[in-house]
Amino acid sequence: MEKKKIVIVGAGYAGILVAKKLARKFKKNDEIDITIIDKNPFHAMLTELHEVAANRVDEDSIRVSLSKVFAGRKVDVRLDTITSFDFEGKKAIGKMDTYEYDYLVLCAGSKPTFFGTPGAEEHAFRLWSYDDAIAIRHHLINLFRRACRIADKEERKALLSIYVVGAGFTGVEMAGELAEYLPIICDKFEIDRDDVTVGVIDILDRTVPNLPPELSVKVERRLKKMGVKTLLGTNVVAIGPDFIETKKDDVTTKHIASTVIWGAGVESADITGEAAKVLESAARNRIKIDPYLRSIDNQDVFVIGDNMLYIPEGEERPVPQVVENCEHSASTAAKNIECTITGKGEMEKYKPSFHGFMVCIGGRYGVARVGTPNAMINLPSFLAMFAKHMINLIYFTQVLGWNKVWSYMRHEFFTIRDRRSFVGGHFSNRTPSFLLVPLRIWLGAVWLYEGILKAMEGWFNTPMLTGFFGGARTWYNMILNPGTDEWSGATGEAEAVTDAVTAATGAAAEGGGEVAASMGTAIINWDFLGLFQTILVSGKELAESTLSDLAFKLNVPLIDWFIDTLILPNDSIQIVMQSSIVILEIVIGLALIGGLFTFPAAGVSLILQFMFVSTTGLYLGTFWMIFAGIAVLIGGGRTFGLDYYALPALKKGWKKLGWVRKLYIYND
Repeated sequence: MEKKKIVIVGAGYAGILVAKKLARKFKKNDEIDITIIDKNPFHAMLTELHEVAANRVDEDSIRVSLSKVFAGRKVDVRLDTITSFDFEGKKAIGKMDTYEYDYLVLCAGSKPTFFGTPGAEEHAFRLWSYDDAIAIRHHLINLFRRACRIADKEERKALLSIYVVGAGFTGVEMAGELAEYLPIICDKFEIDRDDVTVGVIDILDRTVPNLPPELSVKVERRLKKMGVKTLLGTNVVAIGPDFIETKKDDVTTKHIASTVIWGAGVESADITGEAAKVLESAARNRIKIDPYLRSIDNQDVFVIGDNMLYIPEGEERPVPQVVENCEHSASTAAKNIECTITGKGEMEKYKPSFHGFMVCIGGRYGVARVGTPNAMINLPSFLAMFAKHMINLIYFTQVLGWNKVWSYMRHEFFTIRDRRSFVGGHFSNRTPSFLLVPLRIWLGAVWLYEGILKAMEGWFNTPMLTGFFGGARTWYNMILNPGTDEWSGATGEAEAVTDAVTAATGAAAEGGGEVAASMGTAIINWDFLGLFQTILVSGKELAESTLSDLAFKLNVPLIDWFIDTLILPNDSIQIVMQSSIVILEIVIGLALIGGLFTFPAAGVSLILQFMFVSTTGLYLGTFWMIFAGIAVLIGGGRTFGLDYYALPALKKGWKKLGWVRKLYIYND
């Protein structure tokens, strides 16, 4: 087969996904070249720009490196700006190079449209790119830094007059994020919140018209509660360096405005506008396409994402310029390009099924209407925000796997400040990590002590598990089933029983011999459909019990079968398992004390604790070890530990492995 070249212009939502899907389809075909071209070396999460603009998350949270996305994949990433096309010669012409193609995928994204409003392009901030968000963020901080020096109240209020044009998704989310940020930045610069004006202006009669009216009412109510004034049914007729002029019912009003953020209207990017001069298009330079996502003028040009103008069969309106359309169209385009090149299979018509819309008003509140086209429901705020984050995580899983999923969770939950999350600040890590050092060392010392003690008791050379497990079972059964035949010889087994329940972590059972003999008390005995059984007992009467008398066991029949069938019948296997436990306990202890490989050490510690809970059970006096293992699991060895030196070096080498980069199994 003659070598084919696929050129993708734009690395936005649609461009990244179509490139990855094509790379997967042709990963074993060396006759296919795939090139993706963008003016930035990164992909920006445009739907999250407002979070950076209003200083809720770091700028890194919305930036995804293209070299990382396509690491280990047969995709040539080119940093260039395409300025024109030669459709007859099949060339995309950039500032740096010219790119020949057999198939072109046009997905260059969009930009705001100013509708010819005088002064808008010169004086308003855009919110349509990574750079726009950074510019607004720095502008707001500098604005308040200047305002705090102004003694005259009216002059200060004039400087702090901010308006957002557009009450759609972009405008409402920016206004909500800004309103949530104001109390924080006002407190920082000691400015009265009443000195700040935030308004949203739109010619439409309600906010976010993609949502049903009842949700628009909720959005407007929330904005009002946050101190945002909404000017609906109002047209913006001019913008100046310190004012915005509006018109409603033939009445023109001039508002003082030092800052105007434009979030109204959208049109295709400049390069798509160049293509629209040759290819048939409609308003705002959206390219008309056929059902297979090809330009109706040129079947070698596929158009997806925001650049496409397509009305699906049975629909009345074109597909919306939303992320879900980018995802769906990328999948269909990749499939159809594969069919075209290989001649195998049938091309599929684009039949998107959209699952709703959602809008966030700050980090704590949102509204959503989701479901299937024939069954949509409105979600309450908490579920709307949960859905929003889950959708982002699903997208990041497709784009950069674990690497970006963990990064997103860290930015949105684990390092969030000022409780700017729908779960508040409950997951945010505020405790200094050095406070965990004593806990980590003590946990390690206990494990080390237990391992050495077992070694001295002969765990390396004498089978002990039959009595170890059997004694524990006898004790629990005597308490749960008093008066059964298992009572015979119970007194003689008392010491073995006590040892079995305590030896896992060395908890001292007071009056061990009396525990078995006095039968004890059953507190909880719940059986869950025969899958597992939770047991909580005391070795004494409940009124006389201390924490060291209470024992908990999670009885799992499958684990019991495994032990009875594969381990206990064979002394050699018992010794191997015993030796493994002793070695693990000693290694875990040393690792935790030294703070080396703390994450795997704490993880294995938790696994051992689960094993003990599900075999012999544990006295509650030793349960602290479970919670300590959880506490030191993440980052516990980075302070006064060897992980401080070892992990950066290992991480550096780990990230260089090709298969690691390809699978994204590393953290930045």
